[in-house]
Amino acid sequence: MDFKQRLYDLASIVDVALNKLLPPEDTYPQTIYKAMRYSIFGGGKRLRPILMVSTYEALNGNKEDVIPYACAIEMIHTYSLIHDDLPAMDNDDYRRGKLTNHKVFGDAMAILAGDALLNIATETMIKTALNNPNKHIKYLHAMNEIMTASGTFGMLSGQVVDIESERVQIDENTLNFMHSHKTGALITASVRAGAILGGTSKSQLEALTEFSKNLGLAFQIKDDILDIEGDESKLGKKVGSDQKNNKSTFPSVYGLDRSKEMVIQISQKAIDALEIFNNEGEFLRQLTYYLIKRES
Repeated sequence: MDFKQRLYDLASIVDVALNKLLPPEDTYPQTIYKAMRYSIFGGGKRLRPILMVSTYEALNGNKEDVIPYACAIEMIHTYSLIHDDLPAMDNDDYRRGKLTNHKVFGDAMAILAGDALLNIATETMIKTALNNPNKHIKYLHAMNEIMTASGTFGMLSGQVVDIESERVQIDENTLNFMHSHKTGALITASVRAGAILGGTSKSQLEALTEFSKNLGLAFQIKDDILDIEGDESKLGKKVGSDQKNNKSTFPSVYGLDRSKEMVIQISQKAIDALEIFNNEGEFLRQLTYYLIKRES
């Protein structure tokens, strides 16, 4: 199957499942459900759920078993974006070409919408484990991966360092910590959770962990580059927000040219880690190439 068609099909499957999992907009009180759906269906790439599903399939799993967890990690990712855009955080007016959640629904409702998505994500994973008693240990291990990556040992600690690093000159170790946690943790959790649910071997899990850590880092460096020289019409938001907010980025620490070289080098490390999967890892390889060449 054509790679882009496969990408579209997986994203569509996730969208259908998300629509079923989230309460309809006319559920009382309607505002919170409208706010949640506004951001969930705001045009995201569905990268994290696609990574989870495709990793699961690489291990010969039936993707239907992993879809609820793929949706859960997309809800968690979306909650983090809603909160990131708030005035107290990055203070962004647009995301994916649309007004940010708080610009439409107000700060308070945006905070609650983010909280609600995190909560429904957790409920979804717990219910899935409870409904599959013969597989509940795998589901609980996968949930542990996802929730740990979302918390103070993962994404949240990266966000803390990001905030504390504004208007401060940081070293390379701090920059790597920030991005490997803020962005990389959920990407790694997507792959590892998919592997755990798919029944991975130790060597396969180690290879997939190496793949995902490098992919997450390359993805973030590419984001930093696009914030400098990306096309606003394709990005769906203004470029230069990192510089405006005095954020530490790979280009600000390493320079733009070196950052571009790093994207290629680190992406190649990710691809090399997939060698043990032979043809089963082909979609993940193509996805890596696609992400480093993306324009949004």
